Amino acid sequence: MIQDPVQPRFRIKSGMTIVLQIVITIMTATPHWNFKDLILKEIKQNGGFVNAHAHIDRAFTITPDSLDIYRKHTLEEKWDLVDAVKDASEEVYYKRISQGLELMISQGVTAVGSFIDIDPIAEDRAAKAAVRAKNQYKSQIAVVLINQVLKGVIEPGARKWFDRAMEYVDIVGGLPKRDERDYGKGAEHIDILLSSAKKYGKMAHIHVDQFNTQKDKETELLADKTIEHGMQGRVVAVHSISLASHPQEYREKVYAKLKKAEVMVIGCPTAWIDAPRHEELQPFHNALTPVDELVKHGITVAIGSDNIADYMLPFTDGDMWNELKLMAIGNRFMNLDELVKIATVNGRKVLGLSS
Repeated sequence: MIQDPVQPRFRIKSGMTIVLQIVITIMTATPHWNFKDLILKEIKQNGGFVNAHAHIDRAFTITPDSLDIYRKHTLEEKWDLVDAVKDASEEVYYKRISQGLELMISQGVTAVGSFIDIDPIAEDRAAKAAVRAKNQYKSQIAVVLINQVLKGVIEPGARKWFDRAMEYVDIVGGLPKRDERDYGKGAEHIDILLSSAKKYGKMAHIHVDQFNTQKDKETELLADKTIEHGMQGRVVAVHSISLASHPQEYREKVYAKLKKAEVMVIGCPTAWIDAPRHEELQPFHNALTPVDELVKHGITVAIGSDNIADYMLPFTDGDMWNELKLMAIGNRFMNLDELVKIATVNGRKVLGLSS
């Protein structure tokens, strides 16, 4: 039985004594819910954190001298500016990737899905380093490799490296906005990705709706293309930030399509909380994947760190508890059981590590 905290347990002799006694009684009699400890305990019991989306081959490459790239350039401009750190040796890539994996292991992450640059700049140096690291750390963490296509898949040189990537990666990766911007061929980009994934028996993880604007409708397109290619249950949308910028009627339509296509979603909260201001009128929302609504509609959601201390996200440190906390607070999503699933079993599902 919890003692009434306002009833002191001994005779009061002074004002200071009564204050001290009430404080002590409250501390000893009233349960204190430490939600971090509670959730982390459940995460551990469910197999540990899963970081479902990262770019560890570029981790820890930001410097004070290069911070201006983050400050002064858009994401689309950085798709090419990041070439400066991609022109690295296999050994340098191996050290970056190993450092990233050790960071994950240190916080109890048991599986990570990482995009790896495989394109005309990086060629296959990062891929070879990633395979080495995957084997080196396999007893401590499951590593799932996904190809990043910052140069797209339409231009012949980029397509050559996309095709070659299939021998290295576990999952096919994509970025349709690159080929939409350059050639107006975002839909064809998705067709190439899903055709290759189907051919090689792989899942597909595709960056969509990253710009927090109603102009983005890639999540809907991805759901439609998933059904068209017969890839239900094998496709994952990464980010889908812009969904929250649309009116509710449109969001509900897209959720129904995602459910029908069995498309899963990965949210990376810190990655897009810095979305720049603009004057487009939208429903009020945070620049976060709308996890609360996705879960309500029965869509599998996982969580990732995205970039770690690089040109894209210089201050993101890969702390998975901070990512989960921001996801919960930013969406006012307080379903603790679902948060644990997002951090654990759902992550293994989107990485193809479990059904």
